[in-house]
Amino acid sequence: MIEKTKTINATSELRQNIITGEWVIIATGRGKRPDDFLQENRKIDDAKTDPFADPTASDQHNDTLIYRDDDGEWTTRVFPNKYPALTPVDEVAVLEDGPHVGVGGYGVHELVVTRDPHNHFARLDVPAIAEVIDAYQDRYLTHMRSRAIRYVSIFHNHGPKSGASVSHPHSQILALPVVPIVVQAELDAVNRFYKKNHINPFRVMLEHELSVRSRLVAENDDFVVLCPFAPRMAMEMYIMPKDPQPYFERITDAKKIALAEVLQAALRALDRGLNNPDYNLFLHTAPCDGWDHVQYMWYIDIMPRTAKIAGFELATSMEIVTVAPEDATQFLRAQL
Repeated sequence: MIEKTKTINATSELRQNIITGEWVIIATGRGKRPDDFLQENRKIDDAKTDPFADPTASDQHNDTLIYRDDDGEWTTRVFPNKYPALTPVDEVAVLEDGPHVGVGGYGVHELVVTRDPHNHFARLDVPAIAEVIDAYQDRYLTHMRSRAIRYVSIFHNHGPKSGASVSHPHSQILALPVVPIVVQAELDAVNRFYKKNHINPFRVMLEHELSVRSRLVAENDDFVVLCPFAPRMAMEMYIMPKDPQPYFERITDAKKIALAEVLQAALRALDRGLNNPDYNLFLHTAPCDGWDHVQYMWYIDIMPRTAKIAGFELATSMEIVTVAPEDATQFLRAQL
């Protein structure tokens, strides 16, 4: 049921920029989180302050998925975010404010948490990383079945500069009722390239990078790790399947292991080379909006926080990168 309203007063809302078409989430409820605005003074969580050490005790539980070892101890678990940016509701309100439009903050916000608070992604073994990838796929498949969900965003923040407010390793999943403009821009660019050249741009790029190898950090039979030709941050890396596929959720169990191998390699290169830097990791995949995005290819973007975003970058959406990707590749290769 769609309910129209002239007043925007929901706890969480998605609002669209009338000029750029970009969507933002207004989530005032998240401001109630204790010490949310004291990141510069934040200390590493200890066993007493870590909310994910015992999610049941800290009231961050109601698991939607949980993995256990042979002794019955949990290893990875997924549960709703206690301070969600979006929440499932019975009615999705259409919000109107003069020329401005938005929708009520319908969606799902979950956390994917691994057991060891000190063993961050770069230091997990391959089976543990594969288990997290399996959790991503499982929850993606669940959320995409909702007719109201058009995109599922999966990301991992590591370190305070990345926006991580809890040091215990965790990823986040946000199921959205809209397709983010950056995703739509990628889809449009891919379709324009295909219409003009009659070939998939991802395949063209992969063939070139595997040929020149100057930006190739690591690879196995199924995936490559490369520094993109036009990075947004120094040391940025893409993990891409050698056989382009639009939908991450269709990954097989064997490919999960292969993906875990190259993901471990990429993150360990950063960990060793830059002494455990802050970074953001996020999945790009085709939307679950009912359209067939056959020319797209899913991939993982790893973006170390090697620079601060300042006025020029914000004004133009153009990044100034001070290390060439070819030099970054040589540096990262040396760590492996």
